[in-house]
Amino acid sequence: MTRPLLAPAKLNLYLHVVGRRSDGYHLLDSLVAFADIGDRLEVSAAATLNLAITGPFAKDLAALDPAQNLVWRAATLLARALGREPGALIMLEKNLPVASGIGGGSSDAAAVLKALAKLWGASFDAPALARFGARLGADVPVCLAGKTSWMGGVGEEIAPAPKLPRAWLVLVNPGKALPTAAVFKARRGPYAAPARFVRAPASAAALAALLKSRGNGLTDAAQELVPEIGAALALLEACPGALIARMSGSGATCFALFAARADAAAAARRLKFQKPGWWVASGRLL
Repeated sequence: MTRPLLAPAKLNLYLHVVGRRSDGYHLLDSLVAFADIGDRLEVSAAATLNLAITGPFAKDLAALDPAQNLVWRAATLLARALGREPGALIMLEKNLPVASGIGGGSSDAAAVLKALAKLWGASFDAPALARFGARLGADVPVCLAGKTSWMGGVGEEIAPAPKLPRAWLVLVNPGKALPTAAVFKARRGPYAAPARFVRAPASAAALAALLKSRGNGLTDAAQELVPEIGAALALLEACPGALIARMSGSGATCFALFAARADAAAAARRLKFQKPGWWVASGRLL
């Protein structure tokens, strides 16, 4: 059995839609970071492929065909490439909301690719694993990188980004699943320009200042579909110590950055009291 792996929440600190390909897929420019909040996954040898899901959001996956789960698809894809049967027991602790804009399924798929490659004694370099990831979903390559990165193209172009300062955060989801395709379909308006920067920000406040001149080009479309996103952003902005509030990915999860861990923890307690039915978590940027 492999040691438990963290499949961290992915955060789009900014996300610009910069164009559209002839096949209809949108082109992106995004600064992606990861939090120490996430799902947990471990694998062990087995004669056949089995997926056991526990955790607070296991129920949201229970009714789905396991073959449609990104974890299952990642395992079968890797097994086919190795010319072997996909024998493994995969245990997934689902702590992140499903279809919530923080890459839970993609991060799970990235973790299982790494874990099974080790379990099955396969050696893949990073570009080869990234090619596998791209076949599973747009966010999987950056989740395989697992560190602060620039993401471009439709998600397949990954480049190292400047090191980010220590910062804490609070994540909030109003309990509404939001399919990515529906948000892109609802998007209107002009395209934005890429907005990458060269120098690493020296503090959480400096990072927030950079992000304030950037945005998430999917927020308006997502808010039309889930109006609670606007309420989540307003609540986060009102928290003492919040430097910036933003939606991640295609939503509906929103986050705020903080310079102090105590402020983030206090904000999480406040939001859990204000919205007891919502998912709220606090942590730090990895």
